Amino acid sequence: MTDLTSMRISYTRAELRRRDLNADPLAQFQTWFDEALAADLPEPYAMQVATANAAGRPSLRTVLLRGATPEGLTFYTNFESHKGLDLAANPQAEFLFYWAELERQVRAFGSIARVPDAEADHYFHVRPFESQLAAHASDPQSAPIQNREALEAKFAALHERFPEGTTIPRPQFWGGYRLSVQEWEFWQGRPNRMHDRFRYTRDGAGWRLDRLMP
Repeated sequence: MTDLTSMRISYTRAELRRRDLNADPLAQFQTWFDEALAADLPEPYAMQVATANAAGRPSLRTVLLRGATPEGLTFYTNFESHKGLDLAANPQAEFLFYWAELERQVRAFGSIARVPDAEADHYFHVRPFESQLAAHASDPQSAPIQNREALEAKFAALHERFPEGTTIPRPQFWGGYRLSVQEWEFWQGRPNRMHDRFRYTRDGAGWRLDRLMP
């Protein structure tokens, strides 16, 4: 393997001071997210979701953020997937956004719960038609399958059952999760690994803000 010990860059794009931060972490997240969109980054709404099962085994994967409101951060998936089973046993998670081009990272931790059925129904039916079919075809998600051809055959059978323009019912095993954020962390890379880090922690009806050691 290539020697990695000397591979590093120095982060020099920006700094982050307490005076730069919004008192509301969601508003601060929206500011950074808008800047990521304006920078035309590839999929700035992609995030890593960390879960753990009842035995404490951690698991990590990338999903897409589909909502950010005062109620929490939302994504959609199969309830019977690896992440769904983890969340049924241990309903808490952490999300990570990493925008390398801006030398920024955001973490959000909290408890998690399913979104209401009506909300899941609405989102399911605004997805592309083929994505709706794929939600059905990929069940049970994370389970072994014989080969790619078997998966394609399931998709083709569903396409025949639901021709283009047909209303596809949202499967009961598919829906949304919303993270009720209890802790946010904003990280801005700085030279010499002297990074800026700030943590928002729930404090009654408001938030406590602390600078953290890099």
